[in-house]
Amino acid sequence: MALPSSKPKLPVAVEKPTPYTFDLGHLLAEDPNPVTLDRDNLEQSLAELARDGAQSLINQFLSTCPLNSTAEGVLLTLPAPSTRLPREKPVPQAKPPTKWERFAAKKGIKPKTREQRRNLAFDEQTGEWQRKWGYKALNKKGEDWPIVEVDMEAEKKRKEGTSIRGDGRRERKERIKRNERKMRKNQAQDVRLWKKRMKKEDAAAVNLLVVWYSPDRV
Repeated sequence: MALPSSKPKLPVAVEKPTPYTFDLGHLLAEDPNPVTLDRDNLEQSLAELARDGAQSLINQFLSTCPLNSTAEGVLLTLPAPSTRLPREKPVPQAKPPTKWERFAAKKGIKPKTREQRRNLAFDEQTGEWQRKWGYKALNKKGEDWPIVEVDMEAEKKRKEGTSIRGDGRRERKERIKRNERKMRKNQAQDVRLWKKRMKKEDAAAVNLLVVWYSPDRV
């Protein structure tokens, strides 16, 4: 039984009169040489031209990009793209201002920010909208009252050197510290998730390069 003949291996080095230019961040290899095709065997000529471009791009990856071995496999880090790609669609045109927007611009009325809208709460005692925090806000309500109702059970458990007048301020400071700790924890978690996602994307890119660099395709 005759063994099937193996395909001849093509050279790894690609030589051109004018060398390729690369943008590895976009996986781009540009061939400035004029294209010469064999009209009698057009498909074969196009396949050889594409093979040379892919081989030169892989050679550039393996010779210039840093490779790191991790528990998930070998990772190749791509540089930042250098070619500015055009927009897919035209820039949207600005909408004409509405009647209210023209009136607000004339009177100097500015829309409230999301933070300003969140900082409003309805005070049932006064029947008006008040700030939740800030100058004369609801969270400071009662601090300037001359007479304050005292909870005797809470007074028995009070730490020495503290008074009921400072309870609101202490609670605000503790709440700010808790929010800052939660914010730092969320930021650290976002960084860990981002690093994990980048490792998966780099591993997928290396696997693609390995497939293209296999002897069956080269």
